[in-house]
Amino acid sequence: MPTITDTVTTPDGSCPVRLFTPEGPGPWPGVVMYPDAGGVRDTFEQMAAKLAGFGYAVLLPDVYYRSGDWAPFDMATAFTDASERNRLFSMIGSITPDRMASDAAAFFDYLAARPEVSGERFGVCGYCMGGRTSVVVAGRLPDRVAAVASFHGGGLVTDTADSPHLLADRMTATVYIGGAEDDASFTPDHAEALKKALTAAGVRHTIEWYSAAHGFAVPDNAPYDEAAAERHWTAMVDTFGSALAP
Repeated sequence: MPTITDTVTTPDGSCPVRLFTPEGPGPWPGVVMYPDAGGVRDTFEQMAAKLAGFGYAVLLPDVYYRSGDWAPFDMATAFTDASERNRLFSMIGSITPDRMASDAAAFFDYLAARPEVSGERFGVCGYCMGGRTSVVVAGRLPDRVAAVASFHGGGLVTDTADSPHLLADRMTATVYIGGAEDDASFTPDHAEALKKALTAAGVRHTIEWYSAAHGFAVPDNAPYDEAAAERHWTAMVDTFGSALAP
């Protein structure tokens, strides 16, 4: 799978990225893939390459670039080792909605300038923390986002003024939400509130439940579920295929 290693200049510095494309001349629709709380690692490079194989130019950014040359997390211990958990949550907290939006604008400008990429509007997909980022970006940059695919995303509905669901009336993208069962970060009540917001705003959307735990789509997560993961690929490709220009 052709891969380009590069950096994207943002208002806060230089963000390392990798761009995965299919074989052949292209161009292809562009997608930004946002990783889960563990950040960019081998698993997400493999996932970005797999999505590229479906016919997309996939940008995988290091969303923690502001933390410098950070040590990768071992997802088997990231939430159980006290020092690693503290480090992880500190880095999660550094990714504010304003930073999500400013970074995304730079990512989209980068994709628009690449000869491998077609169109001026893009797809975004994400997992866990990245699932929230995808929804936030769709609301904050509606003219740039044509399709959203969020999987076991947490914090999509909160009681704070910056809750992602409150951005529904700004969205123009097709939105797909894949929730995990028994996930305290995205409950049936959250799903209902999100559904009401998206419906009232006239946003084309789908919210579905997967019979699997939070983390089901990411292979190095302990709750990874192969059947649910395969279903998520089908859902994402269907969503992007109907919303992104060829």
